[in-house]
Amino acid sequence: MERTASAIWHGGLKDGKGSISTQSTTLKDTQYSFSTRFENGVGTNPEELIAAAHAGCFTMALSAQLSGANLPPESLETTASVKLEKKDDGFAITAIHLVTKAKVPGADKAAFDTAAQNAKAGCPISKLFHGNAEITLDAQLV
Repeated sequence: MERTASAIWHGGLKDGKGSISTQSTTLKDTQYSFSTRFENGVGTNPEELIAAAHAGCFTMALSAQLSGANLPPESLETTASVKLEKKDDGFAITAIHLVTKAKVPGADKAAFDTAAQNAKAGCPISKLFHGNAEITLDAQLV
C-alpha cells in the first residue's frame, strides 16, 4: 500500500504561503504558512497533520488489540499533541502525547492497559518516531 500527498509553496519562509493536498482529496489545496505553523494563523501545518495521523493510527491499533483480546470497543476517542521545539541543529518534534478515552464493555483495567501499551508500541506512526520523540500515553477506561 502506498499513499501520496503534495505540497506547493510560493515565496519566502515568513512571507510565503502554500497548500497541501492528499490523494483522497480529504485535503485539497489546504492552506499553510509560517503563521499557521509558528503563530496562530488560520490553516494547517505539518505537526497538526502528524498529530491527526498519530491519533488515527493509535486508535485503530487499540481497536485491533482490544478486538484481538475478545474485547471489542464500543467507542474510542484519542487526541494527540505534537511538541515542536527549537534545538541546536534546528527544529525537531521532541514529544507526542496521546490521550484516549475508551468505552469497552467487559474490559478490566489491566487488560485495557495492556492493549493500550501494545497499541502505542505497535502503531506504525509510533514506530516512525521511536527513538526520536518521547511518546507518552494517558489511557482511560470509562
